[in-house]
Amino acid sequence: MKTIVTNIGMLATPKGSGPKKGPEQGKIEILKDAWVLMEDGLVSQVGTGPAPAADQTIDAQGHLVTPGLVDAHTHLIFGGWRQNELGMKLHGKTYLEIQNAGGGIQSTTNATRQATEEELTQKAAQALDEMMGFGVTTMEAKSGYGLATEHELKALQVIKNLNDRHAMDIVATFMGAHLVPAEYKANRAEYIRLVCEEMMPKVKEQGIAKYCDVFCEADTFTMEESRQVLEAGLKYGLTPKIHADEIEAIGGSQLAGEIGAISAEHLIVCPPEGIASMAKGGTIACLLPATSFYLGAVFAPARDMVNAGVPVAMATDFNPGSCPCLNLQFVINLGCLKYKLTPEEVLTAVTLNAASAIGMADKVGSLEPGKQGDLVIWDAPDLDYICYRMGSNLVRSVVKKGAVVR
Repeated sequence: MKTIVTNIGMLATPKGSGPKKGPEQGKIEILKDAWVLMEDGLVSQVGTGPAPAADQTIDAQGHLVTPGLVDAHTHLIFGGWRQNELGMKLHGKTYLEIQNAGGGIQSTTNATRQATEEELTQKAAQALDEMMGFGVTTMEAKSGYGLATEHELKALQVIKNLNDRHAMDIVATFMGAHLVPAEYKANRAEYIRLVCEEMMPKVKEQGIAKYCDVFCEADTFTMEESRQVLEAGLKYGLTPKIHADEIEAIGGSQLAGEIGAISAEHLIVCPPEGIASMAKGGTIACLLPATSFYLGAVFAPARDMVNAGVPVAMATDFNPGSCPCLNLQFVINLGCLKYKLTPEEVLTAVTLNAASAIGMADKVGSLEPGKQGDLVIWDAPDLDYICYRMGSNLVRSVVKKGAVVR
């Protein structure tokens, strides 16, 4: 079936099937009085002026249209919430202090282990609906709150089931190395062995993850432990990602470039040598400004990264502790206001570069022939407007694979 979106006041999209870096990140295509023709869920033509015939017409009513947004970093699968930690933060407790006192990731791990697969599925499905309402059509989801073989596999199975059933495209990341759980505090090496020699083979056998991530941070996993985990992941066909330089710079961003990680995440305190390593290694910087906002932390040196030739993506980091935010539109605002990126650079960061960070840039992230018909019709006249307005949901309609889903 042919479906056409007509009467597009402004169509804004990056172009290509790989990440954009340096000056190229800010170069996007802008079309006025445009249309997008989709056939059997894929874009077949993009043009301006008189529109071709189709079986179904979607009238954009003169509004802005962009590719569907891509959220390249979330911790979607977890039990419980952690609203009780807000008061601790307000009284000056740091993220690591809360974690070391039994809160943080360990608290969520306990709740996730107690939750059934069905309970986790229902909770995550509600989050997916909300995210899609904000314009997200593709996303990444990590395990990492099970921290035991049974429960890590349970989380990844939930992600697989949701990807099969929900309109959202979901890419799975195995993150058994999110934290050393309480029962292994006295024997870190044994837990790392468990991740590398017991969890990973089963993840590969079941085909339920594409990536392997590790939290390289003080009091979590050292740089050498992180290298051990990521190299083991490579043996099992899991492409490396790394949480790096969120709180302290202990070498995670340098490791990302050295090991050829597809992306390094957070990078709040990324040093110049880390930026240089990522540029050399072709690593995408997946930045999470809403986490900086929520923690009252500094913001990652995004402009330095762009200037150094590192492709920059942005994501929500949705999780129950350091960023309980599903709204990628807020991330767009912060990208301009705090990272000082241009609207064009920001659009690339939440579409094509984000898609590249999860291996989906050949399918999504831009509106071009052959890619999925994933797009957002905004209650906005132009791209600047969605970066300028904040606190409102500016989505009018969301189209996924050629069909209106919101």
